[in-house]
Amino acid sequence: MDEIRQFVVFKLGQEEYGVNIMQVNTIERMMPITRVPKAPYFVEGVINLRGEIIPVIDLKKRFGLPPGEINGDTRIIIVNVDDLTVGMIVDSATEVVQLPQDAIEPAPSVVGSISSDFLEGVGKIGDRLLIILNLEKILRPSEAEARAAM
Repeated sequence: MDEIRQFVVFKLGQEEYGVNIMQVNTIERMMPITRVPKAPYFVEGVINLRGEIIPVIDLKKRFGLPPGEINGDTRIIIVNVDDLTVGMIVDSATEVVQLPQDAIEPAPSVVGSISSDFLEGVGKIGDRLLIILNLEKILRPSEAEARAAM
């Protein structure tokens, strides 16, 4: 019996991305973000979510994609990776999908402008492709990247 995995699906531009549902805490509407000095370019700032201060990153900036407009569909997906809780700004959060493990292929070396380091794989949902993200790599920038941002 194949392992079934669940992903929260969201959009950045025209592409659909997925993150493991076990890493998703909540999905919030856009809210005021307080800027933080000297943060990496893709960190928008912090939010106060029910008394907890959570850093928020702009996934489009993180991936080097053109910036999008903040609108009524914009969401902040609050995720947990190890001991880290982070909000990710996405264009919209659309659904939760279940995929058998055999519907997920290893990530090609480059998908659009996104480094394969950020990807866990590509899932097939009928004729749609779901780019499955590796949150550990996205949320923990390498030392070189962190130094370059300073």
